[in-house]
Order: sequence, then structure tokens, then C-alpha cells
Amino acid sequence: MNAVLTVRDLSVRFRTEDGAVSAVDQVSLDVAEGEIVALVGESGCGKSVTAMSLAGLLPETAAVDGSVMLSGVELVGASDAALRPVRGKDIAYVFQEPMTSLNPVLTVGRQIGEVLRAHFGLGRRAARARAVELLTLVGIPSPERRVDEYPHQLSGGMRQRVMIAMAVACDPKLLVADEPTTALDVTVQAGVLDVIRELRSRLGTAVLLITHDLGVVADIADRVVVMYAGRVVERAPVVELFKHPRHHYTTALLGAIPTAGREESGRLREIPGLVPMLASQPDACTFADRCPAADDLCRSSQPRLELTRTSHEVACWHPAIEVPA
Repeated sequence: MNAVLTVRDLSVRFRTEDGAVSAVDQVSLDVAEGEIVALVGESGCGKSVTAMSLAGLLPETAAVDGSVMLSGVELVGASDAALRPVRGKDIAYVFQEPMTSLNPVLTVGRQIGEVLRAHFGLGRRAARARAVELLTLVGIPSPERRVDEYPHQLSGGMRQRVMIAMAVACDPKLLVADEPTTALDVTVQAGVLDVIRELRSRLGTAVLLITHDLGVVADIADRVVVMYAGRVVERAPVVELFKHPRHHYTTALLGAIPTAGREESGRLREIPGLVPMLASQPDACTFADRCPAADDLCRSSQPRLELTRTSHEVACWHPAIEVPA
């Protein structure tokens, strides 16, 4: 499959009052046409910063290095004038909280139409008609009525579908969905995932899914990229990753998932410690302080991603060999 998104050695540092902070370090990943790649990890591991850096959406305090190629076009270092026609058209975003992304004083139809008018120059009537089509596409009932409603008149699931409709309005090459099912109940969550899956099948859109919910990953993703402390620590097809996790961080994440019928007393499993805030990335494994298998080698030398099985890469000096119970 042809790669729509190719990220190589992406690094992001932020200037703060307390000094520089390294948020992303040498991240590389690919997303092919019609493929759903999940980027997973704890809060603070660099998932959203990676996503925002793709289209140059980070603040001026961020310094971005590396390469982001969208269908062969380099985006890192491009000017705002060059990126403006790309944003919303070639690469589109679905953010995790639609109430903070949608304008509360404009109808959803007008907000969807704004994307179409900006990129295709459609008139108000044509944009509204297309907005109705898009609301139908994402499964919103009575779209002719809903198109004239305001965000507060819709449920959380409907608002998220409106965000997806806005994102796919221009048939983007890449859809970045950043925690699109957060705070939604299980039934609504399943509906939103079905919409993303259907859009991928119907439009051939490449999808980069940002999440910490491994249940969502198992349900929808084709491949998984695991991040920790700004680095990619494991990459694998979704079935391979769940059956044979190799990095101790990945096994800990899988082991922390509550499972129905598991007979355990006391607290749920947890990963001790916190994701570190790093002024600079050390020449060592950043998970060493939380890893039960860490030794002096882990604390003194950085492991690189290496192929351990077919299409399965892991950055660990002592890869796990057992699947967590």
C-alpha cells in the first residue's frame, strides 16, 4: 500500500519558564491509504503533540525537527501560507471534546459549510446541501433538521459525529482522530468507531487514531505504535501486538486492563511511577525506573527499535516473552 503519511525522526521541544522540555524524540511512523494506525500510551507520552505537529498546529514555543511527508509533500518547516490549504483539506482532525471545538453560537450546518466555502468556494446554499449529505454520511438522523441546530441541542455522540463530518467534508487524505471516543458511553463509542471504519472503507481515508483505550485499538486498528516518554517503544500489527507484546511497558498496559471474570482481589494492576518530564532525552531507556526487568545496561544505553518478529519492532534490551495473564 502507498504511504499517505511518512514521519521520520520527528522531535519536538518546548521552551518554558523552567527551561526546555522534550515532548517527542525521534518518532517515526507510516500510515498507508485506507489504513488505521493507532498511536497509544499514557497521558503525557507525546501522542497529541505528535499529532498536532503534523500540520504545524503547535504554538510558537515549540521547536520541531525531522520530516513529515504527506503524499510526498514535506510539511515540517512549511510556512502558514503553505499549510493553510492543507489543513482541513488534505489533513483533518477530530478532537476529543467537540463542545470545545464547535462554535456554540453557530449552527452545525454553518460550521460544516465554512470548511467547504474556505476550500472549495461553495456558495451558502450549496454548502448547506453538502452539509446535509455529510450529516447523512456520519449517521445523524433527520439531517435536514439537525443541520440548522446548535451544538448544545445535540447529544455528545451527535456532536462527535458532526466533528467527523467537518473533518471528512473535503475528502482528506489523512484523518487524525485524537481521543474521538473520550467521555462517550459504550454504545455511542461503538457508533463513532463504526462511522470511522465506514469512512475508511468508503473513502479510502488513512486514519491516525490517538488513544489510550486499548479496547478501542483492538476493535478498529490495523497497526499499533506504542509511545512512552516521547519515544516509540514498540510497533506491530494489532493482532501480533496483543498476542505477543514484547516491550515491558506494553505488557504493563495490557495487564492493567480490567477484564470481566478475572478473579482478583484488592486493587487493579497499575504501572508504578509516572511518565517523566524530560528537559532532554537521556541516552538510556526512559522506562527503566518503572520496569521490573531493568538493569545497568538499560539505565546507561538507549535501546533502538529492532525487528523481533515479522513486522514487529521493539526498543528494549530485554524484550518480554510472556503474554500478560
